[in-house]
Amino acid sequence: MSEISTRDSESLPDHGHDAPDGVNPDDLARPLYEGPGALPAADIPHRPRRSDFDPKAARRAERQVAALFVFAMLMFIVFCVGYIAIDPLTAVYVPMFGEVGAQNFVLGLTLGLGVFCIGAGAIQWAKKLMPDVEVVQERHELKSTPHEDAEAAEQYERGKEESGFGQYRIIRRTLIGAVALLPIPAIILLRDLWTPKDGGFGPSPTELLSTTAWVEGMPIVTDGTYAKIRPEDIPVGGLVSALPEDIMEIQEEEHNLNARGKAAIILVRMEPDEIRAQQGDGWDYQGILAYSKICTHVGCPIALYEHRTHHLLCPCHQSTFDLADAGNVVFGPAARSMPQLPIGVNEEGFLVAKAPFAVPVGPSFWERG
Repeated sequence: MSEISTRDSESLPDHGHDAPDGVNPDDLARPLYEGPGALPAADIPHRPRRSDFDPKAARRAERQVAALFVFAMLMFIVFCVGYIAIDPLTAVYVPMFGEVGAQNFVLGLTLGLGVFCIGAGAIQWAKKLMPDVEVVQERHELKSTPHEDAEAAEQYERGKEESGFGQYRIIRRTLIGAVALLPIPAIILLRDLWTPKDGGFGPSPTELLSTTAWVEGMPIVTDGTYAKIRPEDIPVGGLVSALPEDIMEIQEEEHNLNARGKAAIILVRMEPDEIRAQQGDGWDYQGILAYSKICTHVGCPIALYEHRTHHLLCPCHQSTFDLADAGNVVFGPAARSMPQLPIGVNEEGFLVAKAPFAVPVGPSFWERG
């Protein structure tokens, strides 16, 4: 470690910022900064940390910080490898979580650990190697002065010197490496915008987002009990959250909740003469309307229904939809109406879908606009 001169102890008052017994103050590894913008020490007791006067402890702390930054770099590299190499449909059993998507688990774990290690390394750097002496900064008038530029430069030099950014080369290099790799996972994720050609990677994001589990004749079941629904089960003014009958089988096969998120609907009932418009002719059944439960703004689930006005309110950003008027937006940031699902009854008298959604559900995406 390079030698840094300490402040002249005879020219400054002793505020308890002395070295432990038997340690020469001139041997402190991280003395108070004396350059431009230096601040006086506060008049309170203070004792240096072990890494301030023990070179071995300082080097050990330096290696710990560098190791955290190196581990962050490795996590970002593993993130990229996992995104490319792991099949999105592969499942893995994780204790306490059950069976989850292997790719999602690896991506979340590696990105989370990488960002955590950068933060933990910065905290360890500040706690062990940067000066922790309490200083005093006098208050001043909150107005611009002709010397602000010079003062800002002095503060920059002080911060650079006190942090040891120029002194601890291994920390500087590993931090730069970790931060440089941090944006790479975000760039790799742009692969999800692909539109495959013949023999490509399977369905494109547009196809995946434009299709749901609803097909012609699919029975409608309640969300939770998964019981089939008859028209007489829904009173006027009532609301029921519902799903397609085979949603559990799809979840078991795909090992995720994507199909549930896209297929979730709400059933509301009003007097037939209160329906002013629909997205298709005869898409209701005796005043029962089915709409997607996913807000077209940013995808929040909605179930706040006011039966007197027939308005559906999104709790996230207050987008409001008029279900009696084809689900059109009447207030808020949403730009598209709620998609309507055409429904009827089967020969057993249960509510079923007459056709899939005519438009993609949920918020807009690149190709949808």
